[in-house]
Amino acid sequence: MSEREIFEAPFAEAKPKRKEPKQISFRVSESEFEKLKRSAEIFQMSVPAFVKSKAQGAKLVTPKIDRPGAVEIAKQLRAIGNNVNQMARATNAAELDPDSAANLTAELQNVQKELNQLWQQLN
Repeated sequence: MSEREIFEAPFAEAKPKRKEPKQISFRVSESEFEKLKRSAEIFQMSVPAFVKSKAQGAKLVTPKIDRPGAVEIAKQLRAIGNNVNQMARATNAAELDPDSAANLTAELQNVQKELNQLWQQLN
């Protein structure tokens, strides 16, 4: 075997390891691309992902909240989660007197109301 054959042999057999090995390309006008780009941004997708999903007949639903709104909701959910964890630690750490138990119950009910409000915003 020549040096060239030895060098090229491992690369000749190597195939790209892709989940989807087939590729389709097509050209669009500048205005068509801008329209696809705007549509993809509405759905918070890349243009290729948007075109692929549309080509596969997916029915895309416009998100009810924008990205900043989703970030704010995630922030609120983290705060609520922290509060619930603090209450759980306090409950597990010591025996609670009836007043403390009643306070924790009230707080949990408040948390439940807040979560329901957030849920209503998403629906």
